[in-house]
Amino acid sequence: MSGFGVFSAGGGAPRVGFASGEEVVDLSALGPVFREPSLNALMAQGPAAWEDALARARDHDGPRLPVSQATLHLPFEVADYVDFNSSLEHATTMGRILRPGGEPLQPNWRRLPVGYHGRAGTVVVSGTDVVRPRGRLGPDESGPTRRLDVELELGFVVGAPSRLGEPVPVEAFAEHVFGVVLLNDWSARDIQAWESAPLGPFLGKSFLTSISAWVTPLALLESRRVEAPPQEPPPPAGLAGGRDWALDLALELERNGEVISRGNARTLYWTMPQQLAHATSNGASLRTGDLMATGTISGPSPGSEGSLIERSDGAPFLEDGEEVVLRASGLGEVRGRVAPASYQPHTEP
Repeated sequence: MSGFGVFSAGGGAPRVGFASGEEVVDLSALGPVFREPSLNALMAQGPAAWEDALARARDHDGPRLPVSQATLHLPFEVADYVDFNSSLEHATTMGRILRPGGEPLQPNWRRLPVGYHGRAGTVVVSGTDVVRPRGRLGPDESGPTRRLDVELELGFVVGAPSRLGEPVPVEAFAEHVFGVVLLNDWSARDIQAWESAPLGPFLGKSFLTSISAWVTPLALLESRRVEAPPQEPPPPAGLAGGRDWALDLALELERNGEVISRGNARTLYWTMPQQLAHATSNGASLRTGDLMATGTISGPSPGSEGSLIERSDGAPFLEDGEEVVLRASGLGEVRGRVAPASYQPHTEP
């Protein structure tokens, strides 16, 4: 595990650190941006500064402590949050569940990366409890969700912003994206099912999204880059590139200490550069701290599902007190325990 994050220890102020294995290297002596309580100042400086920061972090002989002794904070201030639906296997399975007897994929799915705009204010760091959300469960029923689910995803984090009205092409992905996190898009499936026609996910998704405490820079993922699966039909011209940005990252979904699913991020149909290009294709601008997620990553075989609803073995949805841990090779984990609907979580001042 390697990456930049924000930590505190011994009553000290939050500051930037670098995860090296199971240790945190304190980078606060390297300059003002490393004494900030978020990564945003560093991320806004652009690729040349990111390269320099990574080299200095890896060489720094400053104070270090075990990760277990550090308090880990949300690593960056989230500007906007977008969640795509980029796994062919997940989209197909969900289409069969939601539209039995019909075509599993909507006509647009293979022609652009579909997604929805999430809620930045409910993105939290790994280890934060997920409070069971309440909502409308049907036309005449409301209450706590009975179908609380997880979604195993990657997220990429924007560092360098773009100008309003100027789309970002797939070739410019690494000029704007600082790094990658692991992400759990917690989902209330009953709330989602009732509200999703016709506009899609809203309250069934917006209550909580968990990310890893460490943002792994793109430079540390170069050795993981592989060719993405073929696309049929070929995507339109503006989305035709970025196919060499699939990431060979082994994935695990653990429930109450037992690994129940294993997959790999390289199976995604739409790559992260394609997702970024589509998100800005109408001229929408990027801001430092924008978080864009891939959508649930599921594989083609049983035991590689990225969510519980997809499983064919009748696995129940999450009960209060259960703990879920997501892992990806080279990235920080994402951990969360289900708290009852009446629970009042602690929030940082």
